[in-house]
Amino acid sequence: MGKIKLGAVIAGFALVLSLGGAANAAGQAPRKDPKQFARGAKAWATQCVRCHNLRSPKEMTDKDWSIVMSHMRLRAGLPGQMTRDIEAFLRASN
Repeated sequence: MGKIKLGAVIAGFALVLSLGGAANAAGQAPRKDPKQFARGAKAWATQCVRCHNLRSPKEMTDKDWSIVMSHMRLRAGLPGQMTRDIEAFLRASN
């Protein structure tokens, strides 16, 4: 997939998820790092797609994503901050 096309997919997907998550955000504590969601969305779309099809974050619970991310941090050699960003994105989006 070309860089421009992938960038459009990432931006579009992050926008859709952020709008959908906005309705669920009422009553939740504000995020500590407002850029973490965007970093996580970008890392998820660029790193995870290397070996996996993009799946909806809603396919798993927060607990499931935590287990998956712990596993994939080791398997894929993801840096700790990137792993936390991706997990925060997935949790906020499911």
